[in-house]
Amino acid sequence: MMAIKEIVQQALTTGYLSVMAQNQIRKLLQTNYDSEDLDALIILHRSIVAGEVKKESLGQKNYCSVKDKDASSNIKLAYQVSAEMAFAAALALTMPNNPHDQPSLGA
Repeated sequence: MMAIKEIVQQALTTGYLSVMAQNQIRKLLQTNYDSEDLDALIILHRSIVAGEVKKESLGQKNYCSVKDKDASSNIKLAYQVSAEMAFAAALALTMPNNPHDQPSLGA
């Protein structure tokens, strides 16, 4: 299985994030991740909100483009993505420390 940072890199390269990739990220957040993966998720979140990456809808199998929607839809999508990222961060923070985790800042 790919690491979160690899899935994010693929999404940034292709410009979209599939439902399958989203599910892989969720599974990896429950099992194995490091601080670089969390940094990659923040970059992915910003790219989705900016419209640089299209996110396949979990319910519809359509790609959501921020640039193609009106302002209220953009705000709604931003809140949805933010909520998902907050959930992922909260989940990551409540999990036991991963002994393989290397801090990205400091010594």
